[in-house]
Amino acid sequence: MPHTISAADAAELAVVERSGFVESRHIGSAIVLSPDGQVVRTVGDVSALILPRSSFKPIQALGSLAAGAWLDSERLALATASHSGTNRHVEVVREILETARLTEDALGCPPSWPTDSATRAEMIRDRAEPARIRMNCSGKHAAMLLACSVNGWDTATYLDPSHPLQVQIREVAERLTGEKMAHAAIDGCGAPVYAVSLTGLARAAHRIGTSSTTSPFALHRNAGTLVQAVRDNPWAIQGPGQPDTIAIERAGVFSKYGAEGVIIMTAPNGATVAAKTLDGSNRVSHVVALALLEQAGALPATDVAAVTSQLSLTISGGSHDVGIIRPVV
Repeated sequence: MPHTISAADAAELAVVERSGFVESRHIGSAIVLSPDGQVVRTVGDVSALILPRSSFKPIQALGSLAAGAWLDSERLALATASHSGTNRHVEVVREILETARLTEDALGCPPSWPTDSATRAEMIRDRAEPARIRMNCSGKHAAMLLACSVNGWDTATYLDPSHPLQVQIREVAERLTGEKMAHAAIDGCGAPVYAVSLTGLARAAHRIGTSSTTSPFALHRNAGTLVQAVRDNPWAIQGPGQPDTIAIERAGVFSKYGAEGVIIMTAPNGATVAAKTLDGSNRVSHVVALALLEQAGALPATDVAAVTSQLSLTISGGSHDVGIIRPVV
């Protein structure tokens, strides 16, 4: 069994206050890299392995690009997204599938309701059913299928870890993280996801977040294009009113959360955070990452305040706000 973070190796990241009483404490680990990629701060154990979940999507998108799935603009942003399943998101995913000459039946992710409440309510009124294309990972899967189509690879088995596409993704992951992908797991969408340390994940996020569109190296050129596509289309990576979208719009960061309390975030100057909440809660991920970047001097307090004011951090009591979720790093 791989060595993973234990409670004894974690540190307190955030607390939940209600009426002046600390009701809950979230522990975990985090690492901060400077703009030039040096480790400037660690919190808890950053060497133990974690599953990055959807924070792995930028790496998977770059694997698809390296395999020939050329995408740009909002289509590229959707390739790395955990989108909320709005009609606008679905329209772009269909464009990717049409380019691959495939239908949504080819998607290997499970049928799902959209996480966008208005879209879900509309579907219920229309007596629609959960659909694969509404699943938050459908953009990533469509990009994978496009890579298969370009290369003539089998599309029915594209999620098998031994498939040429998944081998390509694993190789890209090892180049960016500097670590061997020794343990494979199956993510909630059915795609392989690999265990990495927070240090390796931060290293990959930094390399992606600081890449240039004019780099002489194709991987870094693609990474620069990916980051620019996300910053140009922040609605695509998650959705209106959602934390990643808010952080990108208001603070100019490159942000990608993952299930079970994982997040990567790179500031405009290149400073990067990778964090994991041990209990798997995502409610503190963004505010912890933002606080760490602010303390590192990478984000002004005004930008952090602008983002946090739009996150769901208040604690209610009856019809009043009686507390808050706040970082303690």
